[in-house]
Amino acid sequence: MIRLLGYFFGVGAVLVLAAAAGVAIYVGNLTSDLPDYEVLARYEPPVTTRIHASDGSLMSEFAREKRLYLPIQAVPDRVKAAFLSAEDKDFFNHPGVDATGLLRAVITNLQNFGSGRRLVGASTITQQVAKNFLLSSEQTVDRKLREMILAFRIEQAYSKDRILELYLNEIYFGLGAYGIASAALTYFDKSVNELTLNEIAYLAALPKGPSNYHPYRHTERAIERRNWVLDQMLANGYITSEDAENAKASDLGMNPRRGSNYLFASEYFTEEVRREIIGRYGEDALYEAGLYVRTTLDPELQLQARKALHNGLIRYDTLRGFRGPVDRIDMSGDWGIPLGEVDGLNDLREWRLAVVLDASSDQVEVGLKPSRQDSGDLSPDRETGVINVDDMQWALRHVVDGSLVRANSPAEVLNPGDVVYVEQKEDQGSEFVLRQVPEIGGALVAMDPHTGRVLTMVGGFSYDQSEFNRATQAQRQPGSAFKPVVYSAALDNGYTPASVVLDAPVSIRIGNEVWEPKNYGGSFAGPSTLRAGIERSRNLMTVRLANDMGMNLVAEYAERFGLYDEMQPHIAMSLGSGETTVMRMVTAYAIMANGGKQIQPSLIDRIQDRYGKTVFKHDTRACQLCEADGWNNQPEPEVVDDREQVLDPMTAYQITSMMEGVVQRGTAASVSELGRPIAGKTGTTNDEKDAWFIGYTPDLVVGVFMGYDRPRPMGKGSTGGGLAAPVFKEFMAGALEGTRPVDFRIPEGMQQVAIDRKTGMRAEAGQPGVIMESFKPGTGPADSYWVIGMDELNVSENAREISPQVNRAISTGAGGLF
Repeated sequence: MIRLLGYFFGVGAVLVLAAAAGVAIYVGNLTSDLPDYEVLARYEPPVTTRIHASDGSLMSEFAREKRLYLPIQAVPDRVKAAFLSAEDKDFFNHPGVDATGLLRAVITNLQNFGSGRRLVGASTITQQVAKNFLLSSEQTVDRKLREMILAFRIEQAYSKDRILELYLNEIYFGLGAYGIASAALTYFDKSVNELTLNEIAYLAALPKGPSNYHPYRHTERAIERRNWVLDQMLANGYITSEDAENAKASDLGMNPRRGSNYLFASEYFTEEVRREIIGRYGEDALYEAGLYVRTTLDPELQLQARKALHNGLIRYDTLRGFRGPVDRIDMSGDWGIPLGEVDGLNDLREWRLAVVLDASSDQVEVGLKPSRQDSGDLSPDRETGVINVDDMQWALRHVVDGSLVRANSPAEVLNPGDVVYVEQKEDQGSEFVLRQVPEIGGALVAMDPHTGRVLTMVGGFSYDQSEFNRATQAQRQPGSAFKPVVYSAALDNGYTPASVVLDAPVSIRIGNEVWEPKNYGGSFAGPSTLRAGIERSRNLMTVRLANDMGMNLVAEYAERFGLYDEMQPHIAMSLGSGETTVMRMVTAYAIMANGGKQIQPSLIDRIQDRYGKTVFKHDTRACQLCEADGWNNQPEPEVVDDREQVLDPMTAYQITSMMEGVVQRGTAASVSELGRPIAGKTGTTNDEKDAWFIGYTPDLVVGVFMGYDRPRPMGKGSTGGGLAAPVFKEFMAGALEGTRPVDFRIPEGMQQVAIDRKTGMRAEAGQPGVIMESFKPGTGPADSYWVIGMDELNVSENAREISPQVNRAISTGAGGLF
């Protein structure tokens, strides 16, 4: 008997040893290729890049996983308590695996065996960290055991706070939100510190299954799960019964953050910044590196710029008549349902889509597109309004089969079922104005001329309609807006504002062809000063001036100003036939405004990485004494401005003074109504395909462009002075409101000399036709009357025919026929 017992004991011992060896081999195989948990020490999760305006307003966020990393020290204790109660109440007591919870899960799974129910995992927070960071989500015994082994190792290597920090920043909450900070913003538009107990409990309920507790699709289930979390917090002593009951009495309190672009009217600016960041650091940095980007955008000026450009584009477009409805819908049932499915332009928040319900001789009744509720469903409410005939007079001229037809009443223009845009009249309740998205495009850029900071940028009428940025991407001919570059080159190389150039027809042979440019309107003025030439935007004078000094010099200055990377020195380029962008044109004028200093336009002030370290700063000027700890009678700090001087400061003032004349009595005289010192230049290209105005005060440069995306004539009289200048004027009226006028700074040494404004000769101050002109030291009015271009051999036959008129102007000392 004893021998038999010994035999069984020996067999048992062998089996135990074999089982132990098998377990050891199995565990060894499991651990042989375990991921390196030490990567958690170097963990840098994908974090949202945030773009802010100059005043700190949030413009946009970019992320593959919407996440804002939050250190555990910044997480409120009540938030920690909610997640511990919901996920792992013994987190601070177990070594990574909760044996009691694991046993409970095993019993539950055995009871549910064969029922088809999902296995209960009983994972601790540490195990979830191991799974989320290092393992897959497959539901197998092998993966579970590997998870447990890693959990033990993680607990030995990291503190409980570090593990909880990793967990709260990694988990997915639904609606695209990763981490507790992002979830608070996504669901409630709050920071973590602002969350109420009700909101905290709901967020703690989500990690178990965000889609199962969706706030709109499964509201009752979500509330039930939230209440369970509150009960657990109460049972664990984190809250009182009163706290729990008050929180349970609340609804979910959803206040979801809308979209990814938060600052209104900043879409074009934001997209340009996005492209710049990708160009600098790559796409992964934008979507994962958690950059903090502080831009140069001034939100208030941006709204004013958008409004001014919109008004200018609408003003032009309405004169061309109504082109028809946006869409048509079936009116046989509830019109709100099909109207709700019509896509509108979301960035036109002042406008609404509406369907025509009835049209009569004096008004149109419309039904407004229903809004969408937070759940995504259309509102059941139906709102109506009217468009009086006086508020759609422009549309009575409507396009039919490509021709403009005059209608007698609204009923001849609109029919029931037509979908149109309307805008509510101010303080008029249910009265609306008929609107139409303009076909014509445009852009407006405003810049600080001293720093190159782009304060506003509007790249078109609607970003939703077209993402093409007409401020930076559209290559357009600047026309006469290029002339200040030609005149600056001349003034920098021996010419003066009083130099006289012949304004008369000219022929220039280019290869086998003869080019005969003309002034706008076809007239000419005979000999005229450079000042008169730029004020009246004389093409013939500009061509003669460029030809006299040489196009190579003009090309050199155009490249200095940054208008072109490499400009071909063809004579036609002197009239702005070379294509460039609004941004480049504004930058060139900024150089004239700041006294000739080279600048680099910038949309970004500063970029910081996820740790707050500055990785880019636009202003790179040195200031050695700016970082002093205290005042010890040292000299005042000075910012060293080592930027290149691309234009003589005196030349910059001369061209500025001449362009003041454009505003005071030239092609942009309407801008003078602002009553401010403003310099600027209009630009209109052949056949009125492009209209420009670029102007500036001593501290603000603004460029406006208007034209069709596919260039075509805009109509006779569609000039820079008629289209673009009014937009500039409206914007500047708002931008300068509340500021005092500032005169342009006259460089030291400039001489003010009285001259005859027609001949450019010295004259007696105070006499009619006499102006004060600015001259550099060592220069002044000519001692004898000399006209550039009178001795040229390439004057056209037409010019010879009018030579008696030209000669009469010369003999009487009249340099120009105004």
